Amino acid sequence: MSTISVKPTLSFWQIWNMSFGFLGIQFGFALQGGFMSRIFLTLGAQPHDIPGLWLAAPLAGLIVQPIIGYMSDRTWSERYGRRKPFFFIGAVLASIALIVMPHSPLLWIAAGSLLMLDASINISMEPFRALVADKLDESQRSYGFMVQTLIIGIGTWVASQLPYLLNVLGVSNEAADTVIPDNVKLAFFIGGIVFLGSILFTIFTTTEYPPEDIVAFEKEKKESEGFVNATKEIINNIIAMPTTMKKLGVIQFFSWFAFFTMWSMATPALTEHVFNAPKPDMSILDKTDEVAMAAYIAADANFNNAADLVGSAMGTYGLSSMVFALMFVLITRKLTINRKLVHMLSLMAGGLGFILMYYADSQNMLHICFGLIGISWGSILSLPYAMLSSSIDPKKMGIFMGLFNMFIVIPQIVAALGGINFLSSTLFGEATINTMLLAGACLFVAGISNLLITDAKAISYQADNVA
Repeated sequence: MSTISVKPTLSFWQIWNMSFGFLGIQFGFALQGGFMSRIFLTLGAQPHDIPGLWLAAPLAGLIVQPIIGYMSDRTWSERYGRRKPFFFIGAVLASIALIVMPHSPLLWIAAGSLLMLDASINISMEPFRALVADKLDESQRSYGFMVQTLIIGIGTWVASQLPYLLNVLGVSNEAADTVIPDNVKLAFFIGGIVFLGSILFTIFTTTEYPPEDIVAFEKEKKESEGFVNATKEIINNIIAMPTTMKKLGVIQFFSWFAFFTMWSMATPALTEHVFNAPKPDMSILDKTDEVAMAAYIAADANFNNAADLVGSAMGTYGLSSMVFALMFVLITRKLTINRKLVHMLSLMAGGLGFILMYYADSQNMLHICFGLIGISWGSILSLPYAMLSSSIDPKKMGIFMGLFNMFIVIPQIVAALGGINFLSSTLFGEATINTMLLAGACLFVAGISNLLITDAKAISYQADNVA
C-alpha cells in the first residue's frame, strides 16, 4: 500500500462539521426505510410484492457508487474541492425526490421515485465516506467514521419519529384510499429541507486538501480520460481488490441482506404480528356494501396508527446506534480495541433483536428489539469502513469505497429478486413475521464471518489522537 504523509490532527468540531451532511443523508434513508413500504401498501401493493418494488434502490446504488467514486477521485477544483461538488448535486436531486415521492398516485411512480431518491442519496453519500480518509490521518479514521455514525443515529431517530410526532401535533394520518396521509407527506417535505440544509452546512464549513502531487494527479487523470479507460480501470480495480476487502464483503453481504429485509418488510410484518392491524385489501372489497366499507375504513385507520407506531419504534435503532458511537468514541480515546471482535458481537446483538420480534406483543418490546438492532447498525456504519481504509491505496479511496458499496447493494438486489420470500418461507414458514427471523439469522452469519479477517492492521484499533 502507498505511504502518505501524516495529516494534521482535527478537533471534534472540525470532524463534526465535515460529517454533518450525513444528518440529511440519513433523514433520506430513514424516511425511505421506515415509510416506503407503507407508501407501497397504501398504493395497493401486497406484502409479498414489496421486496420487488424496492429493487430500484439497490440497482441505483450498484450503478452509481463506483462511477461517483471514480469521478470524485479524479476531480479537483481550487474553488469547489474534490468531493463537495458531488455532495451538492446529490443533495439537490435527493431533496426534490423526497418532496415528490409521497405524492405518487401509482405504484410504478412511487417505485420510480425511489430509484431517483436512492441514486441521488448515493451521489452524496459515497464521497462522504472518502472525505474521512482524505481529511484524517489513519490514527483518526475510526474516530471520524464513528462521528459520522453519531450524526447518522441522530438523523435516523428524528426522521423516524416525524410522522408520529406530526400526527400528535394534529396533522392527519388518515387519507382516502390510495392517497398518502398528510403526516407522511409533511415528514418527507421536512426531510428534503433538512437534507439540502445539512449538506450545505458541510460544504461551507469544510475545506478539502489538494492532491499531494498536482502534476502527477493531472497526468493520471488525463491518461484515464474517456469511457473505455474509465471502464477498464474500474474493472481492473475490481480484479485487484485487496483480500481484506473481499472478506469484509462477505460480512457486508449478510449484514445488508438483513437490514434490507427490515426496511422492506418490518412495516407489514410488525403491523400484522404485533398490533394485529394489517393493511386491509381494497381489491376484494365490495364498495357498494356500506357495512363492509365501514369495516374497511376502521381497519385502515388501525393500520395507519400501527404503521406510525412501527415507524416510531424503528427510530430506536438510530438512537441506540448513536449511543453506541458515543461510547465507542469515549472508550477508544484511552484503550486499544479489537475491531473484529467488537463488530462480531455487535452484529450478533442485532440478530438477537430481530429474533425477539417474533415474541414481541407491544411497542415497548419493539423498542428493545430495535435498540439491539441499533448496536449492529452503529457498528456496520463505521467499523467495516475503518478496517477497509487501513488496507487500500489512499489515492484510490473514492473508487474502492464505491466498489466496497457493491457488497451493500448486491445483497439487496438478491433479497429484492426473491431472496427474502424464498428463504423466509423455506426456512421459517409463510407468515410475514418470519422475514424478521431471516434477518436475525443473517446477522448471526455476518457476525461469525468476522473470523475471516486476519489482517492485524485492520483488526487492531489504537487509541486516536483527538483534540
